[in-house]
Amino acid sequence: MSRTFSFVYGIVCYFVFLVSFLYAIGFVGNFAVPRTIDSGLQASSSLALIVDLILLGLFAVQHTIMARQGFKRVWTKIVPVHLERSTYVLAASLLLLLLYWQWRPLPAVVWDAGQGAAATLLWIVYGLGWFLVFISTFMINHFDLFGLRQIWIYAKGEEYQHPKFQTTALYRHLRHPIMLGFIIAFWATPRMTSGHLLFAIATTLYILVGIRFEEHDLMHFLGKEYKNYRQRVPMFVPFLKRGGSGTGEE
Repeated sequence: MSRTFSFVYGIVCYFVFLVSFLYAIGFVGNFAVPRTIDSGLQASSSLALIVDLILLGLFAVQHTIMARQGFKRVWTKIVPVHLERSTYVLAASLLLLLLYWQWRPLPAVVWDAGQGAAATLLWIVYGLGWFLVFISTFMINHFDLFGLRQIWIYAKGEEYQHPKFQTTALYRHLRHPIMLGFIIAFWATPRMTSGHLLFAIATTLYILVGIRFEEHDLMHFLGKEYKNYRQRVPMFVPFLKRGGSGTGEE
């Protein structure tokens, strides 16, 4: 019964993630969904700014704290180890859905590329950003990243082992293609409003800060192997030649 529940729970968590991920594409791009970054609940500029910052802050805090090893050691005394990742994914997805639901637009236009070639190019870049996010998850281990591998191994009665550190495909040329894809998708828009700009700035800053925490954990977990990888491969800019410092902070 425990294995059946765990399997169903993990599948439900993954389904909620898929909904939140697909909704994000329409939310940021302003199409196909009921509420977007530039349409939805109306409020004064000051109230909208406060609400939006709170929503972004809630996601950032959850995402950062639940990903830390110290929290996981305590958390897995309550939540089974094989469900830890699925629960993390569920919590992040629910907070994203809350953000979509309660987001207040700030409609002032920062730039507008109109309907010409520039706008078309930005839409193409926007799509490529989301494609980069999705395809990059399969270059590491998509099913482990979202908790499905853990529940499958538990359902088979086997012991979970962390996937081996691999640097395949894009990961041979840049360390964070998923995060790069998000940054591209958040900024590539033909029509940038104040609300969209707030979202893009806040999420980009969070990504940069979050990477520092993530790489600290990876250095601790993988040791010299990740240190060498970090020195050899740039963060975001592929094929960038290494500088004399070898820090890999490009």
